[in-house]
Amino acid sequence: MTRPALAPRERRIVAVALLLLAVALAYLVLLHWWFVAPLRQIHEEMAHLRDTHSRYAAAIAEKPALQRRLDEMGAGQAASDAFLAASDPNNAAADLMQQVVDVVGRNTGRGRCVVSQKMPLPTPPTSAGEPYRKAAVSISLSCDIEPLAAVLQALEQGRPYLFVDDLSIYRNPVAAQREQGAPLEVQFTLSGYVRPSAGAPMPADADAGAAP
Repeated sequence: MTRPALAPRERRIVAVALLLLAVALAYLVLLHWWFVAPLRQIHEEMAHLRDTHSRYAAAIAEKPALQRRLDEMGAGQAASDAFLAASDPNNAAADLMQQVVDVVGRNTGRGRCVVSQKMPLPTPPTSAGEPYRKAAVSISLSCDIEPLAAVLQALEQGRPYLFVDDLSIYRNPVAAQREQGAPLEVQFTLSGYVRPSAGAPMPADADAGAAP
């Protein structure tokens, strides 16, 4: 059975459809993938570069204000009461020893407590992740238990921030035999952060925490 021949009008419609299909395929193969798509990609990359340039330009414009803010924060750190009063480790150690004498003197009303020995220690090395220098002293006390507890609490919980390490507490057996309720012999290392000088740059760790 033969298929009936298409009428002239139908043949023209089929021919036009085939022509349009051929043009569309030619566009996709010859024009779009070789010219339009690369141009569109270049346009997107240029837009991304313009956006990146704008953000860097804004950051550069803000640099003077950010630098002033960092300088103010550095000055604020130098003025903070978290640090020892002196910016020199030797003077800071002398301040530490005087502070122990003062704290002990304020707590003698609760019982006996005297500073039997105090001496500065070599400047402790700065540990990894510790941005500030320390001053340290060795302290020996002879105290009843109540004033001792008050002295240690005042040192560790007050300002400036102080750290009690290598704490040793014992009762002298010879004194205990001679006297009932002999005072405790106490030895420890006391340290604190040396105040940074006003012109010193801010440490990197502190900088990262302050500015995102």
